Amino acid sequence: MNTGLGQGLPESLRQPLPWQVVGGFTREELAQRAGVSVDYLDRLVELRIVSSDEGDSPFSDGDVRRARFVHGLEQGGVPLEAVGSAVRSGDLSFAFFDASYWDRFGGLAAKTYRELSAETGLSLDLLQVTRESMGFARPGPDDRVREDEFAVLPLVRTLIAAGADPLAMERHVRVWGESVRRIAEADGNFYLTQIEVPLLRAGLSWSEMLQAGSEATVMIAPLLDPALLSVYHAQSEHTWMANVVEAVEATLEKAGLHRSISHPPAMCFLDLSGYTRLTEERGDEAAAEMSATLGRLVQRSSHGRGGRPVKWLGDGVMVYFREPAAAVLFALEMREDIPPANLPPAHVGIDAGPLIFQDGDYFGRTVNTAARIAAYANAGQVLVSGDVLEVTTDPGVEFVDIGSVELKGVSRPVRLHEARRTS
Repeated sequence: MNTGLGQGLPESLRQPLPWQVVGGFTREELAQRAGVSVDYLDRLVELRIVSSDEGDSPFSDGDVRRARFVHGLEQGGVPLEAVGSAVRSGDLSFAFFDASYWDRFGGLAAKTYRELSAETGLSLDLLQVTRESMGFARPGPDDRVREDEFAVLPLVRTLIAAGADPLAMERHVRVWGESVRRIAEADGNFYLTQIEVPLLRAGLSWSEMLQAGSEATVMIAPLLDPALLSVYHAQSEHTWMANVVEAVEATLEKAGLHRSISHPPAMCFLDLSGYTRLTEERGDEAAAEMSATLGRLVQRSSHGRGGRPVKWLGDGVMVYFREPAAAVLFALEMREDIPPANLPPAHVGIDAGPLIFQDGDYFGRTVNTAARIAAYANAGQVLVSGDVLEVTTDPGVEFVDIGSVELKGVSRPVRLHEARRTS
């Protein structure tokens, strides 16, 4: 079946990755790359799950993927003979494993972790921990290394040589692994609901759906990496710029040149408590619904008080206010409106002070402090800094002194106050 979805793909986007071998593989090479024995491969050929042509290098990259996949099916309890029967009858086809978009993924290298440790000078434990930190099972010393890990090792080696703490690096890689896992799972769910399910509803069989989806993926897959990388670069620029702004402000303050302003603006961070746990329990659709409901409440309340939502954070929002008092009233109103909307309770942090505006976003110590105050607040709490308290005189609001607290990422203690409606 040909839907035409795979036509027009530029040849430059079909180029193989460096680890691919052009010209095919021998039986021994395929078995090594697929992580199976030669005898097992012969069984796959006999069952016509993997096809063999004449010549010195009869097997393809698609055959490597088919062998690995079917081996995984058998290990999971699916009878190999049943798979072979379905393939021979035409009810099941693994032809999509020949598509070029699978070239993005690496196979198994010939090296074991033990051998790689001896070759690179990196400890075996560090190599195992790095793989585990990426979100996968901890490998054994004699397990073969995945080829895609070779792109991570130069960074690990450089960071260690630069004096980075291995434990800190492990935690950092775990953040990478968890964040990218969520992106990959969201991509997979999107593909399922937007491509596979509509094709099945249109009357296609599973084999026809896989083939049609494969043709669509040939166009989509090469665009994923550049798009994701561009988003990462934009986020990195924002983070790096924030660090630079913090350094400039600290330098000016140390030199006695950082002046306070008489009517400072305010930055408010509002987060939903337990959002991550709830999304894991209820799924992505429920998370999207909660975000949409929160968005409607924030837009209505903030605009009514002269505020402007600057950045949506999945489980919360960052809102700019020209007047700190308006930020406090917004936060108290949101605290009251969120529970009736069937959303988890919010915790809010507000700080007032100078802000630096660039490319539609705000930077500086005020932003960082407000975010840290929000993280410190308990569910249902609205906490503000002393700078907010000094310029907020609304008779409908009272403040309870919390005391000076140490906030992560803030160089000095911050005196916090809890905002409440006047009794």
